[in-house]
Amino acid sequence: MKKILTIILSMLLLSSCQAKEYTMYEKISLTAGFDTFLQIQITTESQEAFDSEYEKLLAQYSNYNQLFDIYNDYPGVNNLKTINDNAGIQPVEVDQELIDLLLLSKEFYEITNHEFDITMGAVLKVWHNYRDEGIELNTNGELGNLPTEEELNEAFTCTGWDKVEIDDENNTVYINQACASLDVGGVAKGFAAERLAQTLENDNAKAAIVNAGGNNRTVNTKIDGSPWRSLIQNPDGEGGFIAVAHEGSTSFVTSGDYQRYYVAKDGNNYNHIIDPYTLYPATKYRSVTVIGKNSAIADILSTSLFTMDYDEGIELLAKVNELYPDNDFNAIWIVDPNKAIDSENSMELNGYQILYSEGIKDSIITQ
Repeated sequence: MKKILTIILSMLLLSSCQAKEYTMYEKISLTAGFDTFLQIQITTESQEAFDSEYEKLLAQYSNYNQLFDIYNDYPGVNNLKTINDNAGIQPVEVDQELIDLLLLSKEFYEITNHEFDITMGAVLKVWHNYRDEGIELNTNGELGNLPTEEELNEAFTCTGWDKVEIDDENNTVYINQACASLDVGGVAKGFAAERLAQTLENDNAKAAIVNAGGNNRTVNTKIDGSPWRSLIQNPDGEGGFIAVAHEGSTSFVTSGDYQRYYVAKDGNNYNHIIDPYTLYPATKYRSVTVIGKNSAIADILSTSLFTMDYDEGIELLAKVNELYPDNDFNAIWIVDPNKAIDSENSMELNGYQILYSEGIKDSIITQ
């Protein structure tokens, strides 16, 4: 009997010492939403476990795409387009997720001194139309047109949070001026990526990466204990030319001028990130990358820093880190040499000036 007990105890001990084997599985969807791709990587025990979690995340991402869409209607869904379509008509009852996004955006409108402003929908619509036309003209070897000052200034009269009424108790949103509209392009993908990552955390994912069209959010530490490495794209070429090493659950979001732009008749490129103070596309940097815990806030910050002066951006990061002390936000700016900025936190790489906030300098890896 004693021998049998010894064998049983030995088997239990052996079983407890055997580590589970984990594998990183990956899938990419090109049709999940937000007019971009969704890449999910999860370290888990089996393909079946991955597939189940992936389908859950895909449905969640698709739902966010519908809620935040300003161009399309969906059966049974009151989304951002529904709110815009009812401007000056009536309040619209919406999902709490959309309320949460709008309240976060309103909060950061104040925090960023109005640099981040989703009420700029009317102005962005003007530029969207000219950009679409310009891209088509460029494809045919022609140069695009520019909106007039009158068009932009007229559209600007339709902006401002005084035109938006949010009833958090009843989950309604009302735009009280017919010409006003909301556009959450500067935060929607980051918000979605953060919520997907939170789902993975709640489901006890071992390690994972959510990549929502370039908005990256890691979950926990890599299974081998090594740091994650995220690449910043070369503005004038394919692939990354600078990387950042980071550990644990971290967001990595880049705003740049090299996507969604057209060349106008004045010979200049016009990108999609509009400065709310000039009403024109911002031209200070080639890109701004924000690294921090929360992907929604990182998305907001990358958009805001792209339109702000470097010193103002450093002050904003300090302010946000004070308000959100557990998030540890830092940034990297890529600047053309003819627009170089005097700073101790700077390096030259591939013909660009690389600026960075103090907290990130030891994590930068040059290629």
